[in-house]
Amino acid sequence: MPQDIIVIGGGLAGSEAAWQLAERDHSVRLYEMRPVKTTGAHVSHQLAELVCSNSLGSKLPDRATGILQNEMRLLGSLLMRCAEAAAVPAGGALAVDRGRFAESVTRHINGHSNIAVLREEAREIPLDQPVIVATGPLTSPALAEDIGRLTGEDYLYFYDAISPIVRASSIDMSRAFQANRYGRGQDANGDYINCPMDKGDYYRFVAALKTAETIELRDFERDDPNFFEGCVPIEQLAKRGDDTLAFGPMRPVGLTNPHTGRRPQAVVQLRQDDLAGDLYNIVGFQTNIRWKRQKEILRQIPGLESAEFVRMGQMHRNTFLNAPALLHPTMRFRRQDQLYFAGQITGVEGYVGNIATGLVAALNLSRQLKGHSEWLPPTDTMLGALCHYVTHTDPKRFQPMKANLGILPPLETRIKSKAERKRAYAERAKASMLASLRELGGDLKAPQASQA
Repeated sequence: MPQDIIVIGGGLAGSEAAWQLAERDHSVRLYEMRPVKTTGAHVSHQLAELVCSNSLGSKLPDRATGILQNEMRLLGSLLMRCAEAAAVPAGGALAVDRGRFAESVTRHINGHSNIAVLREEAREIPLDQPVIVATGPLTSPALAEDIGRLTGEDYLYFYDAISPIVRASSIDMSRAFQANRYGRGQDANGDYINCPMDKGDYYRFVAALKTAETIELRDFERDDPNFFEGCVPIEQLAKRGDDTLAFGPMRPVGLTNPHTGRRPQAVVQLRQDDLAGDLYNIVGFQTNIRWKRQKEILRQIPGLESAEFVRMGQMHRNTFLNAPALLHPTMRFRRQDQLYFAGQITGVEGYVGNIATGLVAALNLSRQLKGHSEWLPPTDTMLGALCHYVTHTDPKRFQPMKANLGILPPLETRIKSKAERKRAYAERAKASMLASLRELGGDLKAPQASQA
């Protein structure tokens, strides 16, 4: 009898991996420790819960995440289908009602005849069976210790932070306004709620952030915090310079305040977080300020003076492997043929990137067990470039990486226009992925009998 495949972790990567393996007729045991053991960041027991933002990034076809999303569709990703079914208005971004998204993924995984979900903690990796480890940045201490023994490498780490969520009915729309940057998006009124700040508002806000007391990082506080640059807390950004936030998450470009007819000094944007439109998260406002003071500071924002917060910002420690020293671009562990890693623990950032590495790991483990050669995504696709980057960069300087055009190989022809250059990258990536699918006779794509 063929052995069961073990998938450890029921997050984005683990759920996608389990589904892809099951669709290829493998028997899968998916371990998820919640609710037996919680992480401190999750709030439900659902699979594929989105902990931080509810956005899967830009869906525009010439943007990095848009390119990756399209590649995942070509490869038959379950989670991309679930995301589209749970989408909420977000201009050019693919944002979801996080509850409906997780419920949909959980329903499909639980309902698959080839998947058994075990709600228990996996404390060690069973090396006598084929395994995909997709435990994410909040790997349990026991399993992290076992992985440390296996790898013989010190863990790298960074601190990650979560944005606050506000009840929409508590936002003062006489001060805030609805709009998308440059009028993009399908909703004429705008998908985002914008809280504009004049010069005085902005610099008072920055001053408050600089002096705000933050929550101690418990057992990690003796270390120098190593913040991932894509998720730096707002209080840390404020300390880098008074204008840093105005050029970062509070940039006012592409927006005009209809109450004044002028572009603000800075803007705080809120994005819809649930399908009903009752909840909005504050975009790019990850923070670790103490909750009482956090509320006081956030209520300095015009329009949020009486805001009701459903969730406050918080910070947690994320861990990841030194992937360049340990993994092949197929996501296989260099020292164990039937052991793969996937998701954020590999150093891949971004929801879609996490999903994608789960798909790559599952596809390659399946091919290996069936006696086929592993598949290397072409490096001129966004998926291939991402897998190549996290496994080939300098191990001594490794930091998590998300999908971006900068990791793609240069175009053969120099194109001056930025818009045309983006379009060329997207067209080349799509053509390369389609060619790779044709080369293997469509074997890369999972059967489509079970639709999301």
